[in-house]
Amino acid sequence: MNIKRILLIFLIVVALVAVFAVLIKKEINDIKTDPIFENYKIPANSMAPTIQKGDRIIANLNYYQSFSPKRGDIVIFHARNIKKLPSKKHFIKRIVAFPGETVEIKDPHIYINNKKLTEPKIFLDHKYTGKIPEWNYGTTGKPVRVPEGHYFVLGDNSFNSNDSRHWGFVPMESVLGRGLRIYWPPSRMGVIE
Repeated sequence: MNIKRILLIFLIVVALVAVFAVLIKKEINDIKTDPIFENYKIPANSMAPTIQKGDRIIANLNYYQSFSPKRGDIVIFHARNIKKLPSKKHFIKRIVAFPGETVEIKDPHIYINNKKLTEPKIFLDHKYTGKIPEWNYGTTGKPVRVPEGHYFVLGDNSFNSNDSRHWGFVPMESVLGRGLRIYWPPSRMGVIE
């Protein structure tokens, strides 16, 4: 097969995936139920390099009805119950800590209950900063305990992410779903990890 034919097949597959996601959402909305899948365009680089500005992703909005959240999951959440965030916006971040855990960032690592976070491995692949004096949650010298019913979340692009270090914790009921795949642009298409 030549390159043009491979590229054509690839673009057809991407187009079919996008159409399928839109049709599922439309079909489900037509029968007056909540959508299972939702697509989002990422407006900033707070999750780079995992997810970059301009990427289009598909999220499963029913994922946590069947599975429990895991450390390292990338979640979509609304900001209605989070002070310092625009109430009508959705955000995407990575779950770092669970209720009852103590979090502190000691550059460049995250510590949970005074132990360096090593699993999942993704937390060793990124450098995290806790040297932001005006931020009060989990930064260096300011460990925090995650309250019941909440998560502590961070962006992968720690030096350019507005996250739990600044505005605190995400209520569990604010989590809408889990990010699954990047479907656009084609050069970045794949499973989100």
